[in-house]
Amino acid sequence: MIVGIIPARFASTRLLGKPLANIGGKPMIQHTYESALKAKLVNEVILAVDDEKVAKVAEGFGAKVVITPKDIATGSDRIAYVAKKLPAAKIIVNIQGDEPFIQGTMIDQAIEPLLFDKSVSVSTLAKRIDSVQDLKSPSIPKVVFDYQNNALYFSRSPIPFVRDAKTNFERINSTEIYKHIGLYVYRKEALLKFTSLEPTDLEKIEKLEQLRMLENGMKIKVVVTEFDNLAVDTPDDLERARLYYNRYVKKSAEE
Repeated sequence: MIVGIIPARFASTRLLGKPLANIGGKPMIQHTYESALKAKLVNEVILAVDDEKVAKVAEGFGAKVVITPKDIATGSDRIAYVAKKLPAAKIIVNIQGDEPFIQGTMIDQAIEPLLFDKSVSVSTLAKRIDSVQDLKSPSIPKVVFDYQNNALYFSRSPIPFVRDAKTNFERINSTEIYKHIGLYVYRKEALLKFTSLEPTDLEKIEKLEQLRMLENGMKIKVVVTEFDNLAVDTPDDLERARLYYNRYVKKSAEE
């Protein structure tokens, strides 16, 4: 059984009450939930929330909800808390609650390696960077991977460093540089192992928890996707999401 779990934390430091932020008349968490339901390979979608207000709203639009303790530190830990209560679940998909327009196809793309290769226990997504803004932004992690598409390293800095390029524009046009899209698929035992490990040195330096897996010898399969994501972390991101909804999502629904 493949279960998608969406962690939603009410007390976001940069955008308080983020799961309930209004986008086109719906709370953001509803957009994420409905987008996740479009994945063909997911058998069930569950919201993992830490607040009664969010739980009540989610139950109102028909979502299955598990209330998790407020003191859980990360989204991965919140997902692991729910996964332990799901004996039938073999594969767990971590779908970020702040990506309201995640494509169902993207979720399916990330799941496929675990279905076709029993040696794969964790997978994630990456997309080629095509703008200097994304290249320079420390809020957009970058990833490099080997010839088998196993992650070598994640960083908030542009990697690889293109030594011979004279400008950032030349860098993104002369070499394939990939942004990491924070959707993860785990075999349940890999998720539980990961969340049982202590934070590692590189993880603390880069503030990227996926480095904990690499530092402990866990492999992460990287799937290259042609689709992009729109993550909402700040008030400016929220305005961009609202603009995107009005320009594309709402227009598509009306056609």
